[in-house]
Amino acid sequence: MSEIKVPDLGESISEGTIYKWLVKEGDTVGQGDVLAELETDKVNLEISAEEDGVISAILRQAGENVAVGEAIGVIGAAAAGGGAGGESSANSGGSSSAPAAASAAQAPAAAAPAPAAPEGAAGSTAALATPGARKLARERGIDLGEVTARDPIGRIAQADVNGHGAAGQAAAAPAAPAPQAVPAAAKPAAANAAPQDGKAVERKRMSRRRLTIASRLVEAQQTAAMLTTFNEVDMTAILDIRKRRKDAFKEKHDVGLGFMSFFTKAVIGALKAYPLLNAEIDGEELLIKKYYDIGIAVSAKEGLVVPVVRDADRLSFPEIERQILELASKARANTLSLPELQGGTFTITNGGVFGSLLSTPILNTPQVGILGMHKIQLRPIALDEETTVNRPMMYIALSYDHRIVDGSEAVSFLVKVKELLEDPEALLLEG
Repeated sequence: MSEIKVPDLGESISEGTIYKWLVKEGDTVGQGDVLAELETDKVNLEISAEEDGVISAILRQAGENVAVGEAIGVIGAAAAGGGAGGESSANSGGSSSAPAAASAAQAPAAAAPAPAAPEGAAGSTAALATPGARKLARERGIDLGEVTARDPIGRIAQADVNGHGAAGQAAAAPAAPAPQAVPAAAKPAAANAAPQDGKAVERKRMSRRRLTIASRLVEAQQTAAMLTTFNEVDMTAILDIRKRRKDAFKEKHDVGLGFMSFFTKAVIGALKAYPLLNAEIDGEELLIKKYYDIGIAVSAKEGLVVPVVRDADRLSFPEIERQILELASKARANTLSLPELQGGTFTITNGGVFGSLLSTPILNTPQVGILGMHKIQLRPIALDEETTVNRPMMYIALSYDHRIVDGSEAVSFLVKVKELLEDPEALLLEG
């Protein structure tokens, strides 16, 4: 018998939420099989079986918060032999291999408590109660250690708790707690579904990731002196390059030529010119980073995530596009790893894919700068006093931490991004 424990979740993460179980009690599992999915502040992680056996108990349910190292279930090795303790002993006696003999030696010890005196069985199997049994016992104030298990492997079922409660009622006169517990448990559910002021509402639990996003956004607004400056970019040159080169680019590199590689390169060029936008505050010191790990905000089902393109200044256009595509696909499939989300130096977010014309992005702390891209829209642009033409324009926004970045530097940074985007050949020189 072994416990299913919450694994180490990485630096700074001490707990998670059980997102879903992929097995149920009684299922046979093998070493390495995925048993459950755990939701953390940043990614979902899989919990795998460390040995062969049968899921004899699920101790924590989907939606419950659990800490690193906490037992959330039990794998019973004896149950894998096939049911009742007597059968396990008989089968193991006929085994010829050494590993099987070892299992046979363990099987009677694991199964022995069940046919023993009821009190001994109950005391040793309280941890093997089914979720329904544990819930019912909590509602009725029953100690699972006093409940007799009728299961051959000692698992306490809901019927066992019911039986124990009935016996207690017969022995002790009025058992008021039992009938009162049902309405008490039902009240929250009824309140959830009940109308408020005559209007129906739905109460839905926030996911751990959404709670973390909410906390981080409030933290950013409370700790940083955040301001936003705006500019606009004429996208004519970039659209022309994409139109002329996209087929050849796709054929040669097996990836599309999007906007993000242009913007990533432009941001890196501007960061080199204005390095305080690539810094962070550490107490009373500034950490000015000499590398360029660019976070790309991706909207996933569970909320916004920001995977990081490492050393983006050393990557070519196709390498940037390929990495962004791969990270975005992982984000939407919920398969990003923690290292892929940690340590960015600057972030780019594109609200334009949803139709946003203008917005003020919030800092991804401890970073001190984030660039917001927006929808490309034809607008009349005056070339001189007499000539006006329609051009594909995009508003861009830079939110920055005014504690270390002055307004003049922020404005100059955004102007530099604009200049590089409107003259894409300059991006080659910056690279």
